[in-house]
Amino acid sequence: MTRLFDLLDYQLENEPIAAAVNSRNADGSWRAYSSQEVAETANKAAGGLLALGLVPGDKVAIVAYKNRPEWLIMDFAIQLAGMVSIPLYPTISIGEYEYILGEAEVKAAFCGGLDLFGKLSKTQDKVPSFNQLFCFDKTEGQPYWESMFNTSKTEELKLIGEKIKEEDLVTIIYTSGTTGNPKGVMLTHKNIMHVVVSTSNLVELYPGEKTLSFLPMCHIYERAVSFVYYYKRVSIYFTGTDNLSGPNGDLAEIKPVMFTTVPRLLEKVYEAIYNKGLSLEGIKRKLFFWALSLTDAFELDQKLSTMERFKWKLADKLIFSKWRAALGGNIRTIVTGAAPCPLKILRVFCAAGINIKEAYGLTETSPTLTGNTPEATMLGTVGYAVKGVELYIDTTAGDYGEGEGEILAIGPNVMQGYYKKPELNAQIFKEIDGRTWFCTGDIGKLIKGPGGKEFLKITDRKKELLKTSGGKYVAPAPMENKFKEDFLIEQMMVIGDKQKFVSALIIPAEGALKSWCLHKKMAWTSLEEMIQKKKVIRKYQKIIDRYNPEFSHIEQVKEFRLLSTPWLPIHEDESEAELTPTLKLKRRVIRKKFSKQIADIYA
Repeated sequence: MTRLFDLLDYQLENEPIAAAVNSRNADGSWRAYSSQEVAETANKAAGGLLALGLVPGDKVAIVAYKNRPEWLIMDFAIQLAGMVSIPLYPTISIGEYEYILGEAEVKAAFCGGLDLFGKLSKTQDKVPSFNQLFCFDKTEGQPYWESMFNTSKTEELKLIGEKIKEEDLVTIIYTSGTTGNPKGVMLTHKNIMHVVVSTSNLVELYPGEKTLSFLPMCHIYERAVSFVYYYKRVSIYFTGTDNLSGPNGDLAEIKPVMFTTVPRLLEKVYEAIYNKGLSLEGIKRKLFFWALSLTDAFELDQKLSTMERFKWKLADKLIFSKWRAALGGNIRTIVTGAAPCPLKILRVFCAAGINIKEAYGLTETSPTLTGNTPEATMLGTVGYAVKGVELYIDTTAGDYGEGEGEILAIGPNVMQGYYKKPELNAQIFKEIDGRTWFCTGDIGKLIKGPGGKEFLKITDRKKELLKTSGGKYVAPAPMENKFKEDFLIEQMMVIGDKQKFVSALIIPAEGALKSWCLHKKMAWTSLEEMIQKKKVIRKYQKIIDRYNPEFSHIEQVKEFRLLSTPWLPIHEDESEAELTPTLKLKRRVIRKKFSKQIADIYA
């Protein structure tokens, strides 16, 4: 099993299941595809691609508003036909679609949901190669994807499959960076399959169990995890983030044993839990915050006295068990990645018996480089290197703390390079002692942890370091993550490059601030008006004062401004979006947009 589409036969031959992949119908019921149906449908779609006149090596795009079985099936179909998939984000602009489709010379695309068919149609005049567009949903005037299915290409597909090698290009994933045009990351079957196999033993999953998938499949993170699910022969329930929680939500109905997420979603869950606690009264309120206070000092494998064990057991029965029930009651593992997870969030959930494992990687590494595992976990780190991966901390790359430097990696999962970007490829790889290392652009250090393993701690992004006018370097990301542990802070950006001191732009968590204001007997009007009130500003100053001592004098936030409009990854003009599709801050855009507020801070 060396090619991704080998997973289809692997599941059929080992333990086929009746509900391999699932999604909701329009009426709310669930539609299940069996292992057999997934394989058969993928082969029909692969035959259809050949019948359209496409040939091995051609590029085919996939984009959908929500995760759905058709996405995964079409991915397999493109592989079976020896073609290269181009996954697209559903939220990017028409201009970005034109750039990606044009550079990749895409010949066909498959889409589903929202106005994606309309947006892609508008690009066809400017992308000469792009002349086939199909929709996953039956809509009048839009070619339905099943209309291109073909069952007469079996022998041709067999011959194509025999020629496909593990070193062959399977996908080009365009990463929308914080500056400039997206870059196409070229990944082979071997790149991704190495991650699938090497990480499959890091999660405790058994055939037939249920998993939930809601992070975008266009990102290699969720896509690779979906392949892991398929390899482990578990049922995948595709859904969105709009119906996860609540008594009638997907978590309560499906009762999954695992899902992947990003820290921001965990933070929102924590904020909801905290706000619920604020709404309680009397003994219930006291019990809630007493139980929450226990989590502050939580450590894995902590040694407890008899009295402490009694306290934890009581807190679990009265409070934490309800949190687990809200996640379906069966959660065994939640894997978080894509951004650093605040240590407080990890402690709270792990203390409540909700096992969160933090992992790390990049699109360029297919994606996993490190992970915390059932065998060994260290809170506050992103785990240790997966099998086959070597890490090197390049301490010569800049002026960082002791033992810190840029994280370099070697492994079978490292990309071939950026598509049509030889100048970038020359910059992203580095020769050390005759070996070629991939430069991640992240700053970190290795720490000895459980089992004598070297755990990786991410400390910042190389290109995001600030340098004050006094010549001192400041790493903004760790500061932002720490301050965002407070439930009143939704988003934050630390500023101060070439300035005398460090300051911050803060967007309050509106729901949490509203609960706080009502608790303080303050009449709520709007976020825009409330952030002007002295009592609210004083509250945020207290938050700043509480966290500042955790940083050096140079790093401490001296001034801040509260903003009322959240930063988003979507904007009519893509250059104006404040976040990338993976929710990273576009610092240059934010500095430009809020130049007046920044100027006011340093006036």
